[in-house]
Amino acid sequence: MRDALLAVQQRVEAQLQQQLAGLGLADARLAEAMTYGVLNGGKRLRPFLTYATAEALGGSREQADCAAVALEMIHSYSLVHDDLPAMDNDDLRRGKPTCHIAFDEATAILAGDGLLTAAFDVLARAPHQSDAQRLQLIRLLAQAAGGAGMVAGQSIDLGHVGQRMSLSELETMHRHKTGALIRAAVEMGAAAVCEQVDTGTEQALRRYAAAIGLAFQVWDDILDIEGDTATLGKHQGADLALNKPTYPALLGLEGARNKAQELIGDAQQALQQVNGDTAVLAALADYIISRDH
Repeated sequence: MRDALLAVQQRVEAQLQQQLAGLGLADARLAEAMTYGVLNGGKRLRPFLTYATAEALGGSREQADCAAVALEMIHSYSLVHDDLPAMDNDDLRRGKPTCHIAFDEATAILAGDGLLTAAFDVLARAPHQSDAQRLQLIRLLAQAAGGAGMVAGQSIDLGHVGQRMSLSELETMHRHKTGALIRAAVEMGAAAVCEQVDTGTEQALRRYAAAIGLAFQVWDDILDIEGDTATLGKHQGADLALNKPTYPALLGLEGARNKAQELIGDAQQALQQVNGDTAVLAALADYIISRDH
């Protein structure tokens, strides 16, 4: 799985560089900050999901390139903004100074804005899709990234720092904050190669994506306690220091591990209902709760 992830990282970063060069960015400092924010060594998990879903349904990586790039632009913009002093106030991301530390706060805000809007430009120009597919890709990403998805999750998160949350409230927050883009990665992989996905496969893919999206966050919460700063690429214990609600805080470490295992089991069951070769998607599910960063 690590070799497969590395191959996708290399592909996505080459695609990101190509797309950034074609945007006609009119300010050199802004272009530098946008590049810094998106080409900083991420796992590229969401693009991997997009490619794996496309290939599972008989498509190619070329067909999924624009969807993968757009997702990673959105994800990277969200991290640039999440790190800002008004949000999580982090100074380390993926082992490097965060964008507002490397540049300044205003430039980081604008870099995030630039990446957010560039994502939709990329999808609008996608060369391997019909007009209907491009529109569907734009719609899926807008829903996942906005007030019905990731942005809502971040708002819920910020509104509950230092407050108690029930397990259902915590799950709702993470199904939006983290899970929405992971779900979009799977749905966009399908939409990039299929004008119409059969209902059974579509429902199974959504169930798979929902399960791994939540498992990813549960495991992140565990790593925040058990990991180390050098491996994580961010400060170990950051969530604990901010008194943020987490799965280990509610369930204990062992309970959180069990929750992650249950979710991955649900994801694997969902894949059995997909009409396609889902071996890579299945391997990724297992990887999510075995990674160390």
